[in-house]
Amino acid sequence: MQLNQAQIAVLIPCRNEEKTIGSVIKSFQSELPLAKIYVYDNLSEDKTSDIAKKNGAIVGHVSQVGKGNVVKRMFSEIEAEIYIMVDGDGTYDSKVVNNLISELTEKKLDMVIGARTTKDIQENSRGGHLIGNWMLTKSVSFIFGRGFNDMLSGYRVMTKPFVKSFPVESEGFEIETELTIHSLQLGSQFKEVYTNYYPRPEGSNSKLSTWRDGFKILFKILSLFKNLKPLMFYSLIFFLMLSLSLILVYPVLDTWLQTGLVPRLPTAILSMGIVLVGIISLILGIILESISQSRLENKKLIYQVFKSF
Repeated sequence: MQLNQAQIAVLIPCRNEEKTIGSVIKSFQSELPLAKIYVYDNLSEDKTSDIAKKNGAIVGHVSQVGKGNVVKRMFSEIEAEIYIMVDGDGTYDSKVVNNLISELTEKKLDMVIGARTTKDIQENSRGGHLIGNWMLTKSVSFIFGRGFNDMLSGYRVMTKPFVKSFPVESEGFEIETELTIHSLQLGSQFKEVYTNYYPRPEGSNSKLSTWRDGFKILFKILSLFKNLKPLMFYSLIFFLMLSLSLILVYPVLDTWLQTGLVPRLPTAILSMGIVLVGIISLILGIILESISQSRLENKKLIYQVFKSF
């Protein structure tokens, strides 16, 4: 893929990052002097927008709170051949951006992630983030059969077909999870490249809440699992209901075989009802699977349309 820097867009979604946004813009201008740098401000209460403008960034404003809402607007409005998404808090290393771009173009990948090492996350983030990142990453690997080492990294280099085929649904910090699962479902080619991850400067506070955002991301994984792999999801419910029913009905069945009587009729009825719920879940999964496959084919079609240009 032959590209010049004018075809590259650096996307910086941010909120209240006046202490770092100027240095982040300058660092990427130094590495990619011809690239366009976009800063989309999400209801900042400080001078983030003013500083971004003074440093030569193209500034946009998003009134809906949440990183996912900002990324959705950026992906829909900004046209480029390569998209670099990075946080505005100064924690990611701009000096490796050309290496990430080279990996993307030379190996014909769809996404390259600037992965953080466990040591860096441990040293420069709150302790809960490391545990949460590990749990969520393993959950996605288990559900989708393939995963990442640092699923929640906010430093990503992506192609136009990948970005334009991505239907953003998340409103908040679940966006990285959704990007990861989109890549896995689409079967796109990706790679993780370990990069430096720096601590936030003094006075700059993270917007992440370990527990609140962790539960949101976990809920997003389960929601996407249900929507993208409904047959597997509802089959698990079916087998759970079937197992519970067998546990309940076993004593009743044993008594009937020995005496010919059914003294626990309510238990037998409850068991039958649970089996019925399981069967309905399985049928629902089969129906939704066909709808999910249709949606996937549409995403792949959009991807191929942009790929052909």
